[in-house]
Amino acid sequence: MLTEGQQQRPATGGTQALLRLIAWMSPAFPIGAFSYSAGLEQAVADGSIGDAASLQDWLSGAIAEGAVWNDAVLLAESYRAAEDVERLHAVASLAEAMAGSRERQMETMLQGEAFIAAASAWPTGGDEIMPARMAYPVAVGAVAGAHATGSEPAIAAYLHATASNQISVAIRCGVLGQRAGVAVLAALEGEIGAAAERAAASSLDDLGSAGILADIAGFRHETLTSRLFRS
Repeated sequence: MLTEGQQQRPATGGTQALLRLIAWMSPAFPIGAFSYSAGLEQAVADGSIGDAASLQDWLSGAIAEGAVWNDAVLLAESYRAAEDVERLHAVASLAEAMAGSRERQMETMLQGEAFIAAASAWPTGGDEIMPARMAYPVAVGAVAGAHATGSEPAIAAYLHATASNQISVAIRCGVLGQRAGVAVLAALEGEIGAAAERAAASSLDDLGSAGILADIAGFRHETLTSRLFRS
């Protein structure tokens, strides 16, 4: 509690960047991430994911060599392009084209649009160069780049938030409980850090996915009879 005559000091430097990343990647940030499963609900329905071990394997693959890895590469490129309007528009177009299914395209574009709108609470003065619509990882990279949060921390925060949301999906689908979900997130910490470091040094030539089963689950989820999530 501040005493009389004291003033609350604003966060500066690395602390300020950290606070912004925490806010932007929080489950409470209003982008509707809780509504989407990225095909995970279909994988649960198919029996591909039925416990903590299979969930961890699924997420490990997505982070290392699946759609989540591609998101990390796109985020890194958009971070570097934050002040280059032509380059940013190009990576935004590429990211939208790479969405593997109709619902995955809807998921990434709606979340990106919501992220840009909510992140405007932290104006940069360069917001006018940003495309009106961007895939979610591109939106995060562009905003993080404009605020100079550091590329690797931004990617790590994004990957951690993505894994956390997928674990939440699995919990709501009845695959595992909350304590087991936290254990999965803890077990993925090293892989998230390694992927963030690798992605920060990547280029668009490093795009590529071996997540075939995840892509198929995304396609099939569009026709799942009874479901909790939009993708």
